[in-house]
Amino acid sequence: MSTITRYRSRDPRFFADFDAIVRSTFAGQPAETSAEALAFTPTAETVRDGDDVVVRLDLPGVDVAEDVSVEVTNGRLVVAGERKDARAEESAGRSVREVRYGRFRRSFGLPGHVGADAVSAHYDQGVLSVRVAGVYAGTEPTKITITAGTPVTDEA
Repeated sequence: MSTITRYRSRDPRFFADFDAIVRSTFAGQPAETSAEALAFTPTAETVRDGDDVVVRLDLPGVDVAEDVSVEVTNGRLVVAGERKDARAEESAGRSVREVRYGRFRRSFGLPGHVGADAVSAHYDQGVLSVRVAGVYAGTEPTKITITAGTPVTDEA
């Protein structure tokens, strides 16, 4: 018998469970349904810059040197870490908590020709920028000329 969980409006557990379902369905990531495991998911954007792609993640207040890793694993760019609440003890009794803390993991597919040596990362003013060089190299279409007349055959 399955259990039905009832959530109140704006209950953060609802969004954590929904995020887990979406990740497992569309991104091929394992479904984690605990609110603590998915409490913080940094927003991300990808931007084309010439032949490169730049992935930007909003990580304000995160110590990237200690709490964030950027890796290339199985053809995927994986940014994982944790946003820690340094004031957890002093704010344990607060009743409104809009800032999210916890572990996070974001994963982005890479083309087969891109390796770890093409990846570099930079953190400035709360934004982690990960540049993946050469993602779009050689992806421009090649125009094929159409000729009229007798078709070309392999017979000699």
